[in-house]
This record gives sequence, structure tokens and C-alpha cells, in this order.
Amino acid sequence: MSVEDIWGYGQDIGHRTGLDLIGYKVEATDGGIGKIDKHSEGVGASYLVVDTGGWIFGRHVLLPAGTIGRIDTAGKKVYVNRTKEQIKNAPEYDEGKHLGEAGPREQFARYYGQPHM
Repeated sequence: MSVEDIWGYGQDIGHRTGLDLIGYKVEATDGGIGKIDKHSEGVGASYLVVDTGGWIFGRHVLLPAGTIGRIDTAGKKVYVNRTKEQIKNAPEYDEGKHLGEAGPREQFARYYGQPHM
């Protein structure tokens, strides 16, 4: 996954335009991390915001759409291609900062655009 395409939904992952992902559970490669609180389908700016609940107390994490490996609509789950540790160590998501701004968006793109293990 490159920095350039981290903000787009991959092909053959089960995504379709207009699919409401709010409330879906999110699974990292090594276990659950929370539920989707918000998502965007903006062209070149698609992402999920996950409420981690008790896993990382009181924290929301942002996952660019390019980290999604598969969407299970029947089971209402989204599987991401990152470990819990990688997600936990991601840059902090601040709802007050607009992702259209270069700084926050570039920070997430650099972090998640790195090759994953």
C-alpha cells in the first residue's frame, strides 16, 4: 500500500458506494479494536473513525480506507490489514482538525502507507 492510494477503498474488499459502515465491528489482524463511529467515502479521502471503547480508553482512531482488507456485510465486520499494536501507535486522531488540511492527512498517510508486517 503506497502513500498515494491509502485513502481509497481497494477493489474486491466488499465495499460499495453508499454502504453505511457505522456500527460495524473492526477487526485487526490479531483481534477486535472497536466499532465504526464515522466513515467517509470521499474520492481520494476515504477513511473510518473507530471508537475503541475499553481497548484504548476514550480514544478514537482513524484508519484510511486503504487499510481495509475485507468488509463482511452479513457479519457487520470490517477487517483491516494492521495489527492492534500498529493501530494503537498511530498518530492521534483529533476531530477538531479537518483531514482536508495537509498536515494531519499527510501524517496519517505516511504512517499507514508504510509497508505492513
